[in-house]
Amino acid sequence: MKRLLFLAPIGALLFAPAVLTAQSALNGTWKVDMSNVDWSKKPDVTLLQDGMYSCSTCTPPIKIKADGKDQAVTGHPYVSTIAIKVVNDHEIQETDKKDGKVVGTSTTTISPDGKIATFTFTDSSNTNGGPPVTGKGEETLVAKGPAGSHALSGSWRMSKMETLSDNGITWSYQVTGDSLTMTSKTGQSYTAKLGGPEAPMKGDPGVTSVSVKMMGKNTLVETDKRGDKIVSVTTLTVAPDGKSAKAVAEDKLANRTTTFNVVKM
Repeated sequence: MKRLLFLAPIGALLFAPAVLTAQSALNGTWKVDMSNVDWSKKPDVTLLQDGMYSCSTCTPPIKIKADGKDQAVTGHPYVSTIAIKVVNDHEIQETDKKDGKVVGTSTTTISPDGKIATFTFTDSSNTNGGPPVTGKGEETLVAKGPAGSHALSGSWRMSKMETLSDNGITWSYQVTGDSLTMTSKTGQSYTAKLGGPEAPMKGDPGVTSVSVKMMGKNTLVETDKRGDKIVSVTTLTVAPDGKSAKAVAEDKLANRTTTFNVVKM
């Protein structure tokens, strides 16, 4: 299943009183503007052939039997098994489990001309018991797979998200003194000090610690780590009116960069 990682939202606070007042505009609830997203140009590369499914651009890569049964995968913090069911020569279904519990489902359908992949999904792998994140989107074919392979095979670039549930793209900030607290609708949270040590991320099996800092007067940077490895860096530049911001999300493991706008609710 294609995980849509906008990465953990970020925020920080300068110590100077004048800037402190400006940055208090971070307080409140923020949401990604899905009408203004520039998706990573790096394609997903998949192959479904001879009863095997592989995703060479997944992190780490996946190669499993496509027999509809649970197949163990390692190195993925959100899932422990993946089952790929071939419905027909233009459609597959995927079921992800963590420790035996279903945490994600998706259906991917390739258009008759083989150029568009439409996917729908539910993802509860990181929702801490709350409602799953749901969505529907499309990818566009960049390069065909080898002759004789399933229509899913090839290089696919994310082109749009038709729908994405609010719980996957909404979070809140609260600045208190020189600390920032972030909480999300899916149950993640942290309290971090600007320029201070790494703070624990709660409720996210893929991120163990967070650090935040200020670059200039209105640009905030969050670095997420899993153990001692940086997994993502998000840079958020707040507009002068404090009602919107532009974000650049860098997935360091997959080498992908996505830019998007966020608005205060």
